[in-house]
Amino acid sequence: MGNRLSKIYTRTGDDGSTGLGDGSRVAKDSLRVGAYGTVDEANSCIGVVLAQADIGADVLDCLTRVQHQLFDLGGELCIPGMALIQDGDIDALERDLDAFNEPLPPLKDFILPGGGAAAAHCHVARTVARRAERDVIALSRVEPVRAQAIRYLNRLSDLLFVIARVLARNSGAGEVIWERNKRG
Repeated sequence: MGNRLSKIYTRTGDDGSTGLGDGSRVAKDSLRVGAYGTVDEANSCIGVVLAQADIGADVLDCLTRVQHQLFDLGGELCIPGMALIQDGDIDALERDLDAFNEPLPPLKDFILPGGGAAAAHCHVARTVARRAERDVIALSRVEPVRAQAIRYLNRLSDLLFVIARVLARNSGAGEVIWERNKRG
């Protein structure tokens, strides 16, 4: 799928267009390019989480697999009609979500992003995954998008929230609980 890049710049995008994986050209600010660009951004944010010390082998394995799936999702969005994310990928996210969530205490309060560097970076990844979901939904309103793409991003943001909780607790910093009247 695709060509190897021997030269990074091509000058073909200097006019504000970019090539999709099927060879067609679209504006760089098209909804499709925005959607797969935000998926790429979410993948980069997960890379920052993975670069943190002491995240644990279970988180490392899970998020490494997610990075590969996000790369596939970007490819799916870049090549109209391509199907790379499958129901089994979503099922795997749900299994991971359940496994990471099971030992956590029930959530009784809102959690603020924080709880140590790894948890805070995971919250950033979560919010970017949510934005990717919104971008893919916006694209789906004007062009065909497989339901699996939207479902995958929805589950991913939930998984990242739970992993952020795990990382906050494992760091010793603990979760940062929102206090209604604490403003300054």
